[in-house]
Amino acid sequence: MEAIKTGRPPESWRVLNGAQLKYIAFLSMLLDHVNNALITPYLDGKGPLLHLSNLLSILGRIAFPLFMYFLVEGFFKTRSRKKYLMNLLLFAIVSEVPFDLFTSRELFNNNWNNMMFTLALSLVTIWIVDEFKGRLSKKSAALWYGASIVVVAVMCAVAMFFSLDYDYHAIIVAYLFYLFYEKPVYGAALGYLSIIKELYSILGFAATLIYNGRRGKQYKWLNYAFYPVHILILGLLRVALNI
Repeated sequence: MEAIKTGRPPESWRVLNGAQLKYIAFLSMLLDHVNNALITPYLDGKGPLLHLSNLLSILGRIAFPLFMYFLVEGFFKTRSRKKYLMNLLLFAIVSEVPFDLFTSRELFNNNWNNMMFTLALSLVTIWIVDEFKGRLSKKSAALWYGASIVVVAVMCAVAMFFSLDYDYHAIIVAYLFYLFYEKPVYGAALGYLSIIKELYSILGFAATLIYNGRRGKQYKWLNYAFYPVHILILGLLRVALNI
């Protein structure tokens, strides 16, 4: 009941720091990508391999909510939002060839673009919304909410136009985590409802509620490099194994 009243999880729930949750997200993403790249091509619709694939797919649903949550956390706590955005864009560019190898075994395929671009666009979205909040919310809360919804709608269209990974879902989830930053229970619940077709993403949204607010020991460039490096390896394996 405390969580419902305050919008914040009880203190006893908050047991993991940011570093620990990010490593959980990395592991989840790795399992999901290994499944997609190396296991699902061999599925024949039955047998233990199918059960393994289903398990990895479920565990892989943890990553997305955590990455979106920490994107918003980073927006509020970074020393430089501009540098944060530039780093995301840099690694989005670096990741595109590995992502295309991973998804299509091609060096370039513009039918689907990597998650770093999605994170960058999500950051731009909440940044614009935050600027509008500073200028409009004191005049009229309704005006600010209305303007923010327009921004989100436009950015959803942009995400879909450029075929970004998780497309409009990421924009909406980032907006909800931003909107309910001080009430993470509501942000997690509404975020899950916005992408409920990914049923097991509830594991990731629930994981955001055990964050204790501490950064933990993190390695900035490892956090950024993990994405392009692991999908490059998986992409090269796909090419080598012709799958």
